Amino acid sequence: MRYGRKGFDFGDFEITKREILASISIIAVMILFGILISSKISEHQMDKNEIYNKAVKIESQEMFQYGMDTNVGNAFVYGDLKAVDTVTCPEIGGEYMYVEKVKERYTMHTRTVTHTDGKGHSYTTTETYWTWDRVGSEDIKCKEISFCGVNFASNKIDLPGTDYIDTIKESSHVRYKYYGVGTEYKGTIFTDLRDKTISDNTSFYNNSTIDETIERLESDFPIIIFWIFWVVLIGGMVFGFYYLDNRWLD
Repeated sequence: MRYGRKGFDFGDFEITKREILASISIIAVMILFGILISSKISEHQMDKNEIYNKAVKIESQEMFQYGMDTNVGNAFVYGDLKAVDTVTCPEIGGEYMYVEKVKERYTMHTRTVTHTDGKGHSYTTTETYWTWDRVGSEDIKCKEISFCGVNFASNKIDLPGTDYIDTIKESSHVRYKYYGVGTEYKGTIFTDLRDKTISDNTSFYNNSTIDETIERLESDFPIIIFWIFWVVLIGGMVFGFYYLDNRWLD
């Protein structure tokens, strides 16, 4: 980097003083828009937090059933999630709420690699490499689950994430990997108790008490993620602006 009368020279491109002044304006405008957007996100989060704070907290089967029978509305319910009917694949055995069988094939690929010789000349070669690639899958899910002592169709609650079970090779180039969800978990759901049932696709927070679930849902994580994204976006825009040939500023 060299500093001249017009600005900074980086070799591939030059940043002039006028471009620096213009970029400050871009940053200011983007920060203003970021503040407006983040305030909307905060308002949305505050509305959600109000719903969470007003929700009923339930930890017994009797109150859970009563809440569904009387349309109590939003509620946090803590209890055991269990499979009523279990599923499995014969080749792995065991019992699960859900099992996924993934077929992978050992596949050859090619890529172009650029090299530089001792004299600084560049040349390319084609290399081959092998990877296990997913080529298909099949799964099976139990039909019925129980939560806090009450039975539901399995699609009523989003099941916990899968864990790796086993790998079985069919040949040197084909293998099957198995993933599954166990038969029993303890945790919290946030749902709408209405019409003698719960909401479809209710989220299940594994290994979390009601208070831990509320704390998780009320976190400022979305705002933090937004600002990280926004700062990276601003940086990319400013770099792109510097890289352009901004003769109109002369």
